[in-house]
Amino acid sequence: MARFFSTAVAVIALMACLFMVAESTMTCGQVASGVAPCLGYLRNVGPLTPTCCASIRSLNNAARSTDDRQSVCKCLKAAATSIKGISLPVAGSLPSKCGITIPYKISPSTDCSTVR
Repeated sequence: MARFFSTAVAVIALMACLFMVAESTMTCGQVASGVAPCLGYLRNVGPLTPTCCASIRSLNNAARSTDDRQSVCKCLKAAATSIKGISLPVAGSLPSKCGITIPYKISPSTDCSTVR
């Protein structure tokens, strides 16, 4: 039950970012779904799973345009600061741990407007 609650809080936090992605086809809801399988790992309470990496890979592949990549960046940036217990170093290293290259660092200091 606690895990469901934590996931629900994460999804709600990311949904709050929807106003930032008006011109993109990617929504914070999609980002939340992509990140949800990784929450245990991001909170240092679970292992990095193949499901997490597959979900992150799918999210990355769906972000095809600059607007999409900027929107995903904004949602990830907001999630990194709004979801309790997220380890910022772990979040920043997640793409490379899953063998994915993204054009920005997952960090509250990232300027998502520069993502191409």
